Amino acid sequence: QETRSNEESTDESEEDESEEEPKLKYERLSNGVTEILQKDAASCMTVHEKFLALGTHYGKVYLLDVQGNITQKFDVSPVKINQISLDESGEHMGVCSEDGKVQVFGLYSAEEYHEMFDCPIKIVAVHPHFVRSHFKQFVTGGKKLLLYERGWMNRWKPSVLHEGEGNIRNVKWRGHLIAWANNMGVKILDMISKQRITNVPRDDISLRPDMYPCSLCWKDNLTLIIGWGNSVKICSVKERHASEMRDLPNRYVEIVFQFDTEFYISGLAPICDQLVILSYVKEISEKTEVECCARPRLDIVQPLPESCEEISSDALTVRGFQENECRDYHLEYSEGESLFYIISPRDVVVAKERDQDDHIDWLLEKKKYEEALMAAEISQKTIKKHKILDIGLAYINHLVERGEYDLAARKCQKILGKNTELWEFEVYKFKEIGQLKAISRYLPRRDPVLKPLIYEMVLHEFLESDYEGFATLIKEWPGDLYNNTIIVQAVVDHLKKDPQNRTLLRTLAELYTYDQRYGRALEIYLTLRHKDVFQLIHKHNLFSSIRDKIVLLMDFDSEKAVDMLLDNEDKISIDRVVEELENRPELQHVYLHKLFKRDHHKGQRYHEKQISLYAEYDRPNLLPFLRDSTHCPLEKALEICQQRNFVEETVYLLSRMGNSRSALKMIMEELQDVDKAIEFAKEQDDGELWEDLILYSIDKPPFITGLLNNIGTHVDPILLIHRIKEGMEIPNLRDSLVKILQDYNLQILLREGCKKILVADSLSLLKKMHRTQMKGVLVDEENICESCLSPILPSDASKSFNVVVFHCRHMFHKECLPVPNTVSSVQFCNICSAKHRGPGSAILEMKK
Repeated sequence: QETRSNEESTDESEEDESEEEPKLKYERLSNGVTEILQKDAASCMTVHEKFLALGTHYGKVYLLDVQGNITQKFDVSPVKINQISLDESGEHMGVCSEDGKVQVFGLYSAEEYHEMFDCPIKIVAVHPHFVRSHFKQFVTGGKKLLLYERGWMNRWKPSVLHEGEGNIRNVKWRGHLIAWANNMGVKILDMISKQRITNVPRDDISLRPDMYPCSLCWKDNLTLIIGWGNSVKICSVKERHASEMRDLPNRYVEIVFQFDTEFYISGLAPICDQLVILSYVKEISEKTEVECCARPRLDIVQPLPESCEEISSDALTVRGFQENECRDYHLEYSEGESLFYIISPRDVVVAKERDQDDHIDWLLEKKKYEEALMAAEISQKTIKKHKILDIGLAYINHLVERGEYDLAARKCQKILGKNTELWEFEVYKFKEIGQLKAISRYLPRRDPVLKPLIYEMVLHEFLESDYEGFATLIKEWPGDLYNNTIIVQAVVDHLKKDPQNRTLLRTLAELYTYDQRYGRALEIYLTLRHKDVFQLIHKHNLFSSIRDKIVLLMDFDSEKAVDMLLDNEDKISIDRVVEELENRPELQHVYLHKLFKRDHHKGQRYHEKQISLYAEYDRPNLLPFLRDSTHCPLEKALEICQQRNFVEETVYLLSRMGNSRSALKMIMEELQDVDKAIEFAKEQDDGELWEDLILYSIDKPPFITGLLNNIGTHVDPILLIHRIKEGMEIPNLRDSLVKILQDYNLQILLREGCKKILVADSLSLLKKMHRTQMKGVLVDEENICESCLSPILPSDASKSFNVVVFHCRHMFHKECLPVPNTVSSVQFCNICSAKHRGPGSAILEMKK
C-alpha cells in the first residue's frame, strides 16, 4: 500500500467535480529531491528567490535550484536539522540541529561561527541584513531566546532576550522586529528599543506545543500572521502616540483579523490580501472506524474581522501522508513568484498560481470552448502552451459533435479567417456529415476566395434539394466564384424536368446576366414578367435587343415601358415604336398620349391618328387634346366627334371653327343646359349669340329663369322681360327679379364707392401738390441757367438780377426766357413743355 502511494501521480491536487476553477496548480519537486528523500527524510526547508535550502533527519543540508537539482551539500550534524535561516541576500546561512549544534556561515565566504548547547536547539534566525557588518546578529531558541552579536575583535556576545516559558519553537525575524513562540504564546521584540511590545497568548492550551507547533509569517514589515491549533490571528504593529507612551513601548500590536479553521494549522503564507493555509486533517476510516491521518489540505481564504471566506480548498496527495503528524508539515513561500512549498518528511510539493495557460486548460477540460477562445484572444501575447487556432478548431469540432451545425459554421468565419486550406478542409468535413447548407452562408467571398470547386459543390447540393436556397446563393455570390458554364448547364438540365419552374428560370436569367448573355436573360425576364427587366435594359444598354419586344414590354408594365422608351428616343425612334404597336392600338394610344403630355409638337404627324385613339380608348382626354393640339385637323376631328355624337367636343370644334351659332344651338338642343349655354355666350361675348339664346329660351320657362339669374351683368334684363308672354308661368320668378334688383343695387353701390374713392384720391393728391409747390427751393452758386448754362447767381452779389425757378426744379435767368404770349400770363418751363410733361408754372421769381 505504501509503495502504491509513492508511485501514484501526485503532481496535481485532487479537484472537486464542481464547476469551480482551482486557484493553484501543484507539482512534486523532483530530480535531486527524489534521490534525497529515498534515503533520508525532510525535516525543514527555507526558500530564497535564488535557491532552496533543505534540511534532513540525518543532519544534512542541501542547496537546490528551483527544479530540485542539488547544487551544494553540507554535513552539519549526525542528527535532525531543526531549522535553516537565510539572510535576504542569500549569502549567509544559519543552521541548528537536535544535538544542540548551531552554525552560522557564509555560503560564498570563509566566515563561520559554531556554538554548542547542552539542549536541542529548535530555532535559529539570522538578521535579514546579516551581510552588512553592523547587522552581524542572529538568535537561537531552545529553553532560552539568545541574541548573538559580533562585537570588538570579531567576538560574538550572547544576551538573553527571553526565558522561563518553555522551549522556543519558532522565530521569524523581519526588519527590526523579532517574533517568537514558546509554550505560552507569541511575543514580538523591537530590536531598536530592545523592548518587548506584545504578548499574544495561545487559545487552546490543551494542545501539546511540540505536536501542534505555532506557525508564524510576516506579511510585511508590520503585519504578523499567527496560526496555532485551529486559530488564526493577523496582527498589525502600530506606532503609539507620544501622549500615550509614559513607561510603555513606543509601539503596540493590534489584532485586526481573528478566526478559527476546521483543521489544525501546519503553515501559513500570504497571497495578495488573502491567506494560504496548510492544514493537518484527521478523519474516521470507513473500514476500521478508527481515527487516521488524511491528506493535508491547502486552502485559500479571505480574512474577515471575525471569520473568513473560503476561496478554494485542495486536498494534497503527498507521500506517506498516513504516517505524518501536524508537526511534520511545513509551508514555505517565495514572495517574488507566488510559489508555495509544502514540505513533509518524504515529499516536497510546489503550489503555483495558475496562469492563463492553466485557465485555458481548465476551460477546455470543462468543454467551455467559447470562454477558452475568448481567454486566449485576450492573452495571446502571454500564453505559451496554447494557440488560438487550435482552440478554435476544437470548438468547431465540439459544436459539430453536439449537432449545432449553424453555430459551428458561423464560428468558422472568425476562427478560420483567411486560411484557405482550413476552410476547404472544413467544407469537406461538413459535406461528409451532410451539412453543406449550414456552412454555405458563411463561406468567404472576397479575401480569401476558395477554389471554384468548393462553391460549385455547395450550389449542386442546393440545386438537388432547395431551389429557393440555390437562387439566394446565386443572387448573393459574385459570379466569378464558380464556373458559370457548369452551373448554367446544371440549371438547364433541371429545367428539362420542370420547364415552368419560375425560381429556376429567374436564376437562369441571373446566370446569363453574369455571363453577359443579356439577350437570353431578357427573354426569360419578359416571359416571367420580372420587375428587374427594365433595370437590366438600362444597366446593360439592351435597347437594340428590345426593338422587336416592345409589345411584350408594354404588356408587362406599360407605364415603365413608355417612360423608358420616351427617355431613350435616340436609341428607339418614335416612328419605330408606333410601327411596332400598330396592331395594338390601345398600347399605341398609351405611348402617344404620354408623348403628347411631354411635348405637344414631337408627335404632330400622329395627331390625326390620336383623335380616333382618344375617341376609342380615352374619351375624357379627347377634349383636352383638342384644346392643346395645334396640329390637329379640325374637320377630321369634327367628323369623328359628330359620328360618335360627342356633343361637348363637337361644340368646342364648332366654336373653334367660327360657327358659334351652331355650337350654341347644339348646346341648347342637345345638352339643354342653360348654364352651359350662358357660359358659352359669355365666352364669345357676341350680341347675336345673346339674341339667339333669348329667342330660343323665350318659350321655355326653365331657360328664362336661368337667363334672369345670369344675364344681368352682360345684357340689359329689360330686353328679356319685355319679351316674356303674358300669363307664362316662370319658376322662381320672384327670386330672379329680386336677384336682378340686388345686382343692380350692387352695381350702383360699387359705382358710388368708386366715385368716392376717386374724389378722395384727387383731393389728397391736390393737397400734396399744393404742399409741394409751397416749399422753398434752394438756389446756390452750383446751380446753372438751363438756357445759357452760366451760373444762376452773378459773381458780384451787389448787382441786381432776376431768376425764374419752376416746380420741375429747372432754373433760368429772366432775360433768358422767351417773352410770354399775350393770351396767358402764365409762363411754362421750356424743357418740360418740349418733353410733353405737362405745364410747369413758375413757382418763384427772384429779383434783386
